[in-house]
Amino acid sequence: MVRIAEHSGFCFGVKQAIETAEKVIEDSAPDEAVYSFGQIIHNRSVNEDLMKKGLIITDDLNEIPDGSTVIVRSHGEPESFYKEAEKRRFNVIDATCPFVTRIHKLVSNAYKEEKNIIIVGNSTHPEVKGINGWCGDSAFICGSSDDAEDFDQGSAFIVCQTTSKRETLEQIVSMLESKGVDCEINNTICNATRERQEAAARLAKESDCMIVIGGSNSSNSRKLAEICEKECEHTYFIENLSDLPLKELRKYYKIGVAAGASTPEREIKEVTTAMSDNTKEVTSMEDVMEDVEASLRLPRSGDIVKGKVDQVNDSEVIVNLGCKKDGILYPNEVSLEEGQTLSDLFKVGDEIEAKVIKTDDNDGGLLLSKKKLEISEHWNEIKEALENKSTIEVKVSRVVKGGVVAYYKEASGFIPVSQLSNRFVTNPEEFLGQTLTVKVTRVDERRGNRAVFSHRAVLQEEKQKKIDEIWDTLNVGDVVEGTVMRFANYGAFVDLGGIDGLLHISEISWGKINHPSEALEIGQKLDLKILDKNRDKERISLGLKQITPEPWTVIDEKYHVGDTVTGKVVQLKEYGAFVEVEPGLDGLCHISEVANKRVENINDELTPGQVVQAKILEINSEKKRISLSIKDAMDLDAEKAEAAEEAPAEEAAPAEEAPAEEAAPVEEAAPAPVEEAPAEEAAPAEEAPAEEAPAEEE
Repeated sequence: MVRIAEHSGFCFGVKQAIETAEKVIEDSAPDEAVYSFGQIIHNRSVNEDLMKKGLIITDDLNEIPDGSTVIVRSHGEPESFYKEAEKRRFNVIDATCPFVTRIHKLVSNAYKEEKNIIIVGNSTHPEVKGINGWCGDSAFICGSSDDAEDFDQGSAFIVCQTTSKRETLEQIVSMLESKGVDCEINNTICNATRERQEAAARLAKESDCMIVIGGSNSSNSRKLAEICEKECEHTYFIENLSDLPLKELRKYYKIGVAAGASTPEREIKEVTTAMSDNTKEVTSMEDVMEDVEASLRLPRSGDIVKGKVDQVNDSEVIVNLGCKKDGILYPNEVSLEEGQTLSDLFKVGDEIEAKVIKTDDNDGGLLLSKKKLEISEHWNEIKEALENKSTIEVKVSRVVKGGVVAYYKEASGFIPVSQLSNRFVTNPEEFLGQTLTVKVTRVDERRGNRAVFSHRAVLQEEKQKKIDEIWDTLNVGDVVEGTVMRFANYGAFVDLGGIDGLLHISEISWGKINHPSEALEIGQKLDLKILDKNRDKERISLGLKQITPEPWTVIDEKYHVGDTVTGKVVQLKEYGAFVEVEPGLDGLCHISEVANKRVENINDELTPGQVVQAKILEINSEKKRISLSIKDAMDLDAEKAEAAEEAPAEEAAPAEEAPAEEAAPVEEAAPAPVEEAPAEEAAPAEEAPAEEAPAEEE
């Protein structure tokens, strides 16, 4: 004998959450994604059914695009979720259990009044996490009286997880009061939970064996099992029919069944039916007659039937279905190739399978269709691809609003524009006639088998696979080639052949730069060193400056005292100027070495960014100091300039003598007058001092 405990199965809050989710999915557009932040309820089969209908369940808010429709599960969410949802423009559909919502309000008000809040429940349960989120995660979570011993405040505002046991609450309150804690008790245990637990306990006392049905991660189901175990030694906690120990159950006469708040009615029926069949020893005559009558029933429209071909001609195929009526198959319900007839395809005696499309063809026959059966098979393959997350090949046939229609064999589906590619698509007509590999993201049987496909999901999987392969080949210390893709103030993002790495601004150059664009260009190819990688966070840190030696390590090879270098003024101080000789290598030109004059204000002589030449006066590798002199470099330049001016004069002498030798006959007549001219002019000059001298003596 099998008995079911009262109040088993869906509670009000769970039922409301499921109905809400189903309605949102049904009312959504074919290309509109509907998300649930976490499982709607703690039951695997229910969540799988919702996912088949199109619900996307995720525990990561970052996976939900801005502006999406998001259903809040029955367990509720913390206040921070709603703030983030508003920020990201989510269309929030709140399916939180009303009893849980009441607890949120109680806790929020108590938190504003600065009360010491205690939540009786499991700290890891999503309902408790959600409640704690309405008091800034400041509540003391108490799962047992042992936990209560650690509470060190003088007063407590107490609420309970809706599925808590009353016994647990009483034990915790007793412990707190024994410590002198002033307790303000809010018994927020759901009445349905209490009634379910009490009914299960009563049935367990009267049963030889107890079966508790519920999700393995369902808190209320586990508590139900614990309660039944206290009253009935032979208690089994199962998730579904596959867990049922049928052989063991044959030992017991009175079998009780209880189910958690997240257990659907169909699972309860499956389990109870299996147990009833298992314990049935004799089939009654009435049952035998029912079976005979069932075998004589005519198939109904939509049924899949099997039969043997009795007659074949070019206009029809008569099929013996083993019942009072024959099946009729016409050419338009068979997929015939060009020029092919029914006689080419079928022979008398062939066993065929077809779908009933009409129960009366006016001549007493059942109209059959091979095409619709094939389409059904194609739909089964599509559904199987959805369940297995496998891919299928579809052909794009036409463009419609918001996307394209594509066919998998004889079954059609919709591909939204956003799912045609992993790039932005402006003209979906470019995909017409193409065969695409797609994933099935949704099948809606209630709307006459409507399917939604995604080519983008396949491309993203391929990209992820490629990324995983790249990750496996990269190691810290490797030198890799990358292409600069974009800049940020803090660095540059570099494509490493499918994944991005960050080249931080501090790792670009040995010198100081203010923005990556000062040293890099978009599209530039670079050899880079992998400094660090984190697969979990998908981060790769790159270095460019590490490809070349740190300047101070090779300074003795490149620079020497007395060398003249060209550099850029990077900083001015009262005592001098810092000049960048090369990135990462700065030298100081003291104010006394700036110019060949006394300099009172260095800003009068130099400006940041100015390119100057300077002479190296000293190199101190240990202290990493270089002393420079701009004025010595200027003096050196002046000396070189003077040397350059003298060199042409010396070279010109031979050039003047050469014409003189050639003009010898002309110059021989000229010397006398030329030499006399200075002599005549000089005479008065010599006489003038002689005349003046006596006058001075007088």
